[in-house]
Amino acid sequence: MNIVLVGLMGSGKTAVGRLLAERLGRPFVDTDRLVEADAGRTVADIFAAEGEEGFRRREAEVVARAAAGDNQVIATGGGAVLRTENREALRRTGFVIWLDAEPETLYDRARGQGLHRRPLLSGPDPLGRLRALAAARRPFYAQAAHVRICTDRRSLQDVVAEIMEKLQERGERG
Repeated sequence: MNIVLVGLMGSGKTAVGRLLAERLGRPFVDTDRLVEADAGRTVADIFAAEGEEGFRRREAEVVARAAAGDNQVIATGGGAVLRTENREALRRTGFVIWLDAEPETLYDRARGQGLHRRPLLSGPDPLGRLRALAAARRPFYAQAAHVRICTDRRSLQDVVAEIMEKLQERGERG
C-alpha cells in the first residue's frame, strides 16, 4: 500500500515525504516533479503555456501512474485532489494523509521557497489567495484523506513520528 500525502502548497508534503520514505525504506514519488519531467519544463512554465487546466490534465496522468505503484511514499501537488479520479485512485491504492496548516504558515513556507515557483500565488495578495484556496479545497482534502495531521509549528521529525504512529494504528508495518 502506498502512503499518500495531500495538502496545500507549503504544508510539508515534499519534505515530510522524503523523510518518511527514508525512514520506511520506500521510494519517494513527487507528482509535481514527475509532471515536470514528462513535460520537460517547470510547473510554472506549464501553467504559463497551458493554463491550470493543461497542468491538471498532465497531473491526472501522473497521479494515475503513481497510484498504480505500490509501497511508495507519494507527495501530490496541492490541487491533485480537485479531480474525482485522482481522489479515488489515491484512496484505492494508498493510505491518504492530509497535511494541513494555517494559511499564514503556508504563506511563510511558500515565501521561503520562492513565490515565483508557485503560479497560483502570483498576484498582489498571495496570502489572501492561500486563504481562498484553503477554504475552497478543504472539502476535497477531507474527502480524499483517511487522516488529517496539522503541521503548524511542528518539526518534520514530529510530523513523521505522528504518521508512523498512524501507520502502526492501522496495522501497517511501514
